[in-house]
Amino acid sequence: MQISIVIPLLNEQESLQELHDWIARVMQSNHFSYEIVFIDDGSTDGSWQTIEQLSKANQNVKGIKFLRNYGKSQALHAGFRAAQGDVVITMDADLQDNPEEIPELYQLIKEEGNHVVSGWKKKRYDSVITKNIPSKLFNWAARRTSGLKLHDFNCGLKAYKNDVIKSIEVSGDMHRYIPVLAKNAGFSKITEKVVKHQARKYGTTKFGMERFINGFLDLITIWFVSKFGRQPMHLFGALGVLMFFIGFGFSIYLGIDKLYINKTGRLITDRPEFYIALTAMLLGTQLFLAGFLGEIIVRSKKSDSRYTVSDKINV
Repeated sequence: MQISIVIPLLNEQESLQELHDWIARVMQSNHFSYEIVFIDDGSTDGSWQTIEQLSKANQNVKGIKFLRNYGKSQALHAGFRAAQGDVVITMDADLQDNPEEIPELYQLIKEEGNHVVSGWKKKRYDSVITKNIPSKLFNWAARRTSGLKLHDFNCGLKAYKNDVIKSIEVSGDMHRYIPVLAKNAGFSKITEKVVKHQARKYGTTKFGMERFINGFLDLITIWFVSKFGRQPMHLFGALGVLMFFIGFGFSIYLGIDKLYINKTGRLITDRPEFYIALTAMLLGTQLFLAGFLGEIIVRSKKSDSRYTVSDKINV
């Protein structure tokens, strides 16, 4: 199979038939062998019934239904596990991503040897205040932190070599950073392509301003994991040793001062340096233990399922 198209969705029943027909026309006109994997992330509007109807009419349509809403990252992870195509395309179900981009994305992976191709919505049809400006700030911070020179980390239209999506695990809200996860896994050929962006035709967006707050928090997380995820002792252990020696240094100073310099002065426990020393040594010990426990967890970590599937179609 040449192409798997993975589409996570939540309450997008109105757009599914039109999106399916559009993708099918593009696939047939380019003579691609393909599958469309819809992941219903706990919809309540009849989206699953539409997916079932599409699957009956087109054997290339497959579906996964979650018992409840788990989030886009978990939906993508389930879709990635089911995808069989040499090239995996992700796109949103709201018709804002253009299926006409798929053939060129496929070529960028198969013919030019890229591992990941990320879409760039250079011209957007979103609110300037609530989406465009926050998105620019978010992408700037992501570029600075990750080292990837991508303009639009949050674009849903992306293409991946199958090996990439089988080698990474997308959890939490990390769907924005799949290129970063791919880079950390050793896939270095990551590029971007300017793609067409269209105004939403049906319904309303499922994301609010909180996604940018969560995005920045996730960015800090992925930076930490990429730097110290394999060896947390390098951070916590170093900080712990530093804090412990600061406290130990104050303790030595207090002891020398009391024994040889200020013998008849106030008690050591009456001096602020005593509490600085005590606090620093306790913090140092705790940080060191945190690093030690982190090392144990990293070495014993096993993959776990983060979602519950209630139904499947041909997957």
